[in-house]
Amino acid sequence: MQNITPFHVAIPVHNLNECRTFYREVLECEEGRSAEHWVDFNLFGHQLVIHYKPKSEEELHTNPVDGKNVPVPHYGVVLDWDTFQSFSKTLEEKGIDFVIEPYIRFKGEPGEQATMFFLDPAGNALEFKAFKDIGQLFAK
Repeated sequence: MQNITPFHVAIPVHNLNECRTFYREVLECEEGRSAEHWVDFNLFGHQLVIHYKPKSEEELHTNPVDGKNVPVPHYGVVLDWDTFQSFSKTLEEKGIDFVIEPYIRFKGEPGEQATMFFLDPAGNALEFKAFKDIGQLFAK
């Protein structure tokens, strides 16, 4: 697979300090630049920026995928298989409350993958996934 250009994503958070601690300490992201209302992080080589936004009362929306209720919207990173396994174990040890616990999705089908979903303290949904065969990333 070719070198992948890092993505940039900016997400709203209602408590900048709580989310700053979560991304830095729980997800172990290196902190980059920051200002009074935003902080950027290195999320597995991609640029994630948390921006302050007052809390919304909007409820979490989900859509069914492989028999699970997948939160929408969500964002995350496709990791290599070994990194996914160690990262998911680290999150379990840190007591992450998973929306969807780590499991194998589409087992035995095209696009078989390991995946997990959880929320940050602001309620943003994150998905991390991995493929034993990265060539299956867009398999039909």
